[in-house]
Amino acid sequence: MFEYRASQSAVDEMDDAACRALGINRTDGRCLDVIDREGPVTAGRVAEASGLTTAAVTAVLDRLERAGLAQRVRDAHDRRRVLVETTPLARRRGEQIYGPMAEASKELSRYSIAELELLRDFSRRAKEVNQKRAAEVRGMSFD
Repeated sequence: MFEYRASQSAVDEMDDAACRALGINRTDGRCLDVIDREGPVTAGRVAEASGLTTAAVTAVLDRLERAGLAQRVRDAHDRRRVLVETTPLARRRGEQIYGPMAEASKELSRYSIAELELLRDFSRRAKEVNQKRAAEVRGMSFD
């Protein structure tokens, strides 16, 4: 379990370095990640996925737009609806930051399909455990 925690710490360290390189804070980085993975998305979805209020997400999106990393666009199917997507600049910078990791991950080809499926299953279950516990902790209060 310590190796898993150490791996999470390394991911956290990488996220911190990426945010610093992009000139944004970690909260904005977390929201940019949601937009990049799921986008185009509504601000409401960004709020839901990040655990922020919609008011806080509005401020985040304003900062990401000023940084040139995200943009609000009208939904092509419902012009009343506004979506958020990453910009070409965000995608270029993301490739510069994370691209070399894709090359390094080719080392994973030494694992069999069954081993990779096991690792994927472990990662999914670990994510679910973390999300469930985070929700429980958010509901805690100490006297």
